[in-house]
Amino acid sequence: MIHPSAVVSPRAKLGENVQIGAFCLIHDDVEIGDNCEIQAYCELGVATPLAEGPLLIGSNSLIRSHSVFYRGSVFGEGLRTGHRVTVRELIQAGKDLQIGTLSDLQGHAQIGHHVRLHSNVHIGQKSHIADFVWIFPYVVLTNDPHPPSHVCVGPTIEAYAAIATMSVILPGVRVGEGALVGAHSSVARDVAPHTVVAGNPAKFITQTSNIKLKDGSNEPAYPWTRHFHRGYPPEVVARWLNGEDYAKT
Repeated sequence: MIHPSAVVSPRAKLGENVQIGAFCLIHDDVEIGDNCEIQAYCELGVATPLAEGPLLIGSNSLIRSHSVFYRGSVFGEGLRTGHRVTVRELIQAGKDLQIGTLSDLQGHAQIGHHVRLHSNVHIGQKSHIADFVWIFPYVVLTNDPHPPSHVCVGPTIEAYAAIATMSVILPGVRVGEGALVGAHSSVARDVAPHTVVAGNPAKFITQTSNIKLKDGSNEPAYPWTRHFHRGYPPEVVARWLNGEDYAKT
């Protein structure tokens, strides 16, 4: 299951049924769980003096071609990436994380379960992203309050929040649970839970409960867990349909 052109360190630990594609480079201190696929031209376990410890990739993961992962990070089962993803050191991520093509995770970050990062997303260091967060294309989470400096204060995105495309979340900002940040927004202040903000600078627009689905039903669009279930485990969806939050995974 290892392509002849791939180079895999004898110190790397591969689980059962692992596939390693053409021209991959798997360094020391890499542990890959069962039933994972690493596609062509990936490099896993890049060394850095900033982190110790192995790179851990959970079972049933798919890392698409030309992606680079540094050592010192931990990813739960079911990781999925697009192509040409860069992931730096010291990331602690839960299960079922999706990272879109050309996204850049700068490391030193906490990411929860079932998080969705679309293409071309930049996650700055010290970011905290809770469970079931959606971050859409070209979003940037910043961390330097007065650049350039050695101060690093990442944003916090709470559970079920959605950050729409081309938005910028400034250092130290907290986006509350279930909130929606509209497209092309620059968010410099905390966002209250279950509210909509938009603009530059972002301002309060309305409560998320006031937004209706544009499918002719006139049903509330939020919480989105009432109507959007694609890709989530059946046990999670069952709790949502019973009106329960899924805070514990």
